[in-house]
Amino acid sequence: MDAAADRSGDASDRQRFRDELAWQEYARHLYARLGSGLSTPIRFEPVATSPPGIHPEPETDPSFGAAMRCIESVVDELHTTGWLTNQTRMWMASHWTLRRHWDWRSGEDWFFRHLLDGSRAANRMGWQWVAGTATGRPFGFARAQVERRAPGLCDGCGLRDRCPIEQYPELNDPVPLSEPARTGALEPDEVAAIAGPADAMIHSIPDGVWITAESLGDDDPALAHWPELPVWFVFDDALLGRLRLSSARLVFITERLAELAEQRRVQIWRGRPAEVLADMAVAATFTPVPGWRRISEAIEIAAIHPWPWLIRPARQRIQSYRAWRSSS
Repeated sequence: MDAAADRSGDASDRQRFRDELAWQEYARHLYARLGSGLSTPIRFEPVATSPPGIHPEPETDPSFGAAMRCIESVVDELHTTGWLTNQTRMWMASHWTLRRHWDWRSGEDWFFRHLLDGSRAANRMGWQWVAGTATGRPFGFARAQVERRAPGLCDGCGLRDRCPIEQYPELNDPVPLSEPARTGALEPDEVAAIAGPADAMIHSIPDGVWITAESLGDDDPALAHWPELPVWFVFDDALLGRLRLSSARLVFITERLAELAEQRRVQIWRGRPAEVLADMAVAATFTPVPGWRRISEAIEIAAIHPWPWLIRPARQRIQSYRAWRSSS
């Protein structure tokens, strides 16, 4: 964030970029604290949910976009490229929850399967924000936003003269949860468990560096500290079976591993990570996600390196972005 502040260019653009980085970090803080609990509403009842057992998918439901160019073009872009701008992500999430009345968690899973930058932290937090379960203020989506953000898109739409999103959706008053997520101040030992070590903890010389989809960057601390060691990556068959990631996302991960293999020795397995790495002493970067913590407890971690937080977790309240930002 400091590096972004020092860049040349428009000051407002730099500040907006820093704000986006901070929002992403807030999502990581929430996910580190709540874990799988981030898949349930944080502070308010959901505006709409799908019937029990129903998992809608735009790929198989032609009524989702209803011949709306603003929706169909975004669905096509997601499936074709695996990327969406922040604005179109909000459009889709709002249309999904507030107009189609589908459960936001199904939409979050759908995004996660396709987005190349899919992050459980940012993705779940974004859907909760749009659905209003985090703030009590759902994000409404209407034609005015399309015309302002994507001029000309409506001109080629067959529904331009009878647009189904001409007006913003009508919403009921938010209903606070009787038992909201625990987002108040933490005890010091709780902070330490969430944040991980502040400095590298090397117990013995590792045999290799274990990386996950969360640690594929060249600047991963464990990778950088042990440049001479082989790199190990495990495709978790059971997890992949549950996630049903798109082929584009799997290719993206594989291409990144191939790039890394041009620089150093990379070994790739399929199976359960705890079983594959059972007889190996590994170096790894602490990762604030539930799956990493669970696996790390079942294998021999010879060296653990600190997660590169932009803002290291502290005892502060995080029930809202504003509260967290003011105390960071």
